[in-house]
Amino acid sequence: MSIASRKSEHINICLNEEVQFKTKTTGFEEYDFIHCALPEMSLEDVDTEIELFGKKLSFPFFIGAVTGGWQGAEKINKSLALASKNEDIGLEVGSQRSIIEDNTYIDSYKIVRKTAPHSLIIGNIGAFQIVKYQNLDIFKRLVDVIQADALTVHLNPLQEILQTDEENNFKGVLAGVERLVRSLEVPVIIKEVGCGISTQVARQLADAGVQYINIAGAGGTSWAGVESFRNRSNLAEKFWDWGIPTAKSIIMVKKVKGIKIIASGGLIDGIDMAKALALGSECCSSALPVLKILDQEGQEGLVNSIRQWKEELTLAMLLTGSSNINEIKSKKVLMNNSKNCSGKSN
Repeated sequence: MSIASRKSEHINICLNEEVQFKTKTTGFEEYDFIHCALPEMSLEDVDTEIELFGKKLSFPFFIGAVTGGWQGAEKINKSLALASKNEDIGLEVGSQRSIIEDNTYIDSYKIVRKTAPHSLIIGNIGAFQIVKYQNLDIFKRLVDVIQADALTVHLNPLQEILQTDEENNFKGVLAGVERLVRSLEVPVIIKEVGCGISTQVARQLADAGVQYINIAGAGGTSWAGVESFRNRSNLAEKFWDWGIPTAKSIIMVKKVKGIKIIASGGLIDGIDMAKALALGSECCSSALPVLKILDQEGQEGLVNSIRQWKEELTLAMLLTGSSNINEIKSKKVLMNNSKNCSGKSN
């Protein structure tokens, strides 16, 4: 099957089937904020802005990798880029593998930078490709095509094995990551695709020079679930709920010095984002919820949802006495429902 056909299938399945984790959750429900009844500030005093990869974001959020490289992708990516531009957030494109092998749908990626010339734009390629292709100019081209501010390398061993037309040898990935990190002029983000990152893997990545990890934990989209629909595979069904819940993965990776965490995997609103930040993340990302809103409610609905997420985050910050993102990250504002109250009240 061609890459374009598979990408089209993925979008159709994600939009029309239930591909969420069945029993496993993100873990955010295990935490509550310690309410601050005396915030001593107004809502207008709350500053949600951050800077990421040299670009200012109105709040710590970018649209995660959705698509690219097939006939319908250009329209979707133009809409996502327009939302990114208008709301001052970032956008990560879907895997750019297709333009390594074929330029047919290169415009489905170029449209992003054309539509949002000043936005944070993040490129994307699979880990297997950095092993397969030793010529680093290939990956520099991926950055250049969209004038990317950073490049994501996604780790997806479970999905790769469940895709019947893919390779399943992951030897050399870590060495490839190290080579890319030390050679590319833009930052490299290492990202899972829904199974999370452990402390051990984060340490290996840190030793290889990685500074940014998108943990992409379990609890949102199950790519084993997606592949179950594609291939009617019993193996995919068995591994549907495989992975480290998002909240737990943040905590695990936070133990590794020098790593900056991007949180994704089942985040559905501004309160989830606030919890991810309070647990130790620098920024947050979401993909399938964004795609579904765009599909069901159009451009206006997507913009309204992004604004609502920002409003929810802002109010959560006020109600924890946090006037900026550094404060919600540095204060002890969460309590774990499964244990005794942790942290200091405001």
